[in-house]
Amino acid sequence: MDDDRRFKSEALRWIDDVHRFSLSLTRNQADADDLVQDTYLRAYRSWHTFERGTDARRWLLTICRNAFLRTCQRARYWAESDGDVERVARSDDERLLTRLDLGPAICSALDLLTEPYRSVVVLVDLEDQSYETTAGILGVPIGTVRSRLFRARRRLRRTLGIYARDAGFATERVEVS
Repeated sequence: MDDDRRFKSEALRWIDDVHRFSLSLTRNQADADDLVQDTYLRAYRSWHTFERGTDARRWLLTICRNAFLRTCQRARYWAESDGDVERVARSDDERLLTRLDLGPAICSALDLLTEPYRSVVVLVDLEDQSYETTAGILGVPIGTVRSRLFRARRRLRRTLGIYARDAGFATERVEVS
């Protein structure tokens, strides 16, 4: 089977999973579509490096994550050079506190997580990946996955606790540190 046909049969069948993962990273349909396109372009160009018999889905999710991180780094550079970082952070905080629907609050809390914490939460809690698979996708030891997940969940709990208190759902004091 030639490389093009092998790519179609092994890689393209995971496009829905890659799209779902990219959407959970970007939180924007257009950006997710761009990220999927970028992922598959990179995968096609590097198809000769893919080892037959290994997990194509895992390989594609790793490419997707790395492409997303590169995009974030470029965006952060441009935002910092424009002086927009504080304004963007304030608008995210205001948007989080003005929403009463839990879905947008969770999405906003996820958006506030920095990498690599967001990727761990997305893979383990949203994509239902095992710690081992997540470690492989992210290229880190399993202990690192566990510690990042613990810290990310603690940050989410804190952010959502503040949201609940401000929305009138929690009466006890929420620790903000």
